[in-house]
Amino acid sequence: MSQAKVSFISLGCAKNLVNTEQMMALCRDAGLTLLSEPEGADVVVVNTCGFIDSAKEEAIDNILAMGELKKRGKIRKILVTGCLSQRYKDEILDSMPEVDGIMGTGSYGEIVDAVDEVLADGKPHRFGSIHAPIEELDRVITTPPYTAYLRIAEGCDNHCAFCVIPSLRGKYRSRTWESVLAEAKKLADMGVQEIIVIAQDITRYGTDNYGKRRLPELIHELCKLNFHWVRLHYLYPDEFDEELIDAITTEPKVLKYLDIPIQHCNDKILAAMNRRGDKAYLTALLQKLRARIPGLVLRTSIITGLPGEGEAEFEELCDFLREVKIERAGVFPYSPEDGTAAAKMENRVDADEARRRAELLVDVQSRVMDAYNERMQGEVVEVLCEGFDSASMGYIGRSYAESVDIDGKIYFSSERDLDAGKFVNVRITGTMDGELTGEALQEADRI
Repeated sequence: MSQAKVSFISLGCAKNLVNTEQMMALCRDAGLTLLSEPEGADVVVVNTCGFIDSAKEEAIDNILAMGELKKRGKIRKILVTGCLSQRYKDEILDSMPEVDGIMGTGSYGEIVDAVDEVLADGKPHRFGSIHAPIEELDRVITTPPYTAYLRIAEGCDNHCAFCVIPSLRGKYRSRTWESVLAEAKKLADMGVQEIIVIAQDITRYGTDNYGKRRLPELIHELCKLNFHWVRLHYLYPDEFDEELIDAITTEPKVLKYLDIPIQHCNDKILAAMNRRGDKAYLTALLQKLRARIPGLVLRTSIITGLPGEGEAEFEELCDFLREVKIERAGVFPYSPEDGTAAAKMENRVDADEARRRAELLVDVQSRVMDAYNERMQGEVVEVLCEGFDSASMGYIGRSYAESVDIDGKIYFSSERDLDAGKFVNVRITGTMDGELTGEALQEADRI
């Protein structure tokens, strides 16, 4: 067992990556050897996403690719974990004979036993409760040393009509205050400069186990630690209050970048989605945030083609984006997901039409982005350098307005050598394929 070599493939969201990092730590502590690439592994663990069609396709493609390596004798066993296996626990082993074992989202802590079982030619089929208390596990940080995620809760109680997450990840469970702060301190002591606070919904943190929202309090505590940037992801619009806005505005370490998924703006569609709040509320909230937080950059998620969305509702959505000018938006055509309320709705929008609307909305959003990039010309922004980019023969990095892996980069020149993980002031001077370019100012880096 101690000589076994294990490789991990992590797909999907950052929350899934944290689970992968936890499984890696359990394997490491059990004496297994972790490989960065699949070839040569005794077991390849594919931690899947199963949220929407594109995620399922990516997961299946990766499993099939590992199956080819297995046929060629490059790997021995394939173990599938995560949301896809949780969702299709009865189909994967039957339909994909290359898979040697599966685990659900309630069994990440059993990874070592599952590896042991599969290497003994067993067929692991492990599905613990998805509603169980969160296991507090160590992690092998796989992000660059200057950036790490801090997951503060698991599951979701929002039950949006289009979303399958509650059935895959369970009810909303906040981590304990002590465990979150202990992990945050450990990450700060490791030298992490950018901490990214994540959960399916971070605004509800503490409501289940403490009876009140504790995100504002948590923000203040995180800002006492030796982080340079504190970034917030997935703040639900109906959970904003004055205390949260005050925490964001008064703490200089908190980046003025907020990820607020709105999904739509039309009142009828929002109600069908089981979203709380209406267009008037969303408009007022975004206006308040803009007024209170100068330079605020917003990110959101939008779905086109939900059953019942006609041309009028779609045009209203396009006009809304033009008016509120959300700088970053992920646009997704609706796809019916088994087990969700929306999958049973009538007045379906043709799948091709949903995709067409998504493409049109991306065009609207690209013009918003072009206007934002134009406004940034001549501005000086603090950039976290992520290293030298040989393709552009310059450096790449991100400002507060670009979150890791989901937004673009800033490409910039510098007359002095820069190390990844350092902060530098960059004057924006142009654009390249929709992304900002600039030049580093000749002054001491901020660390």
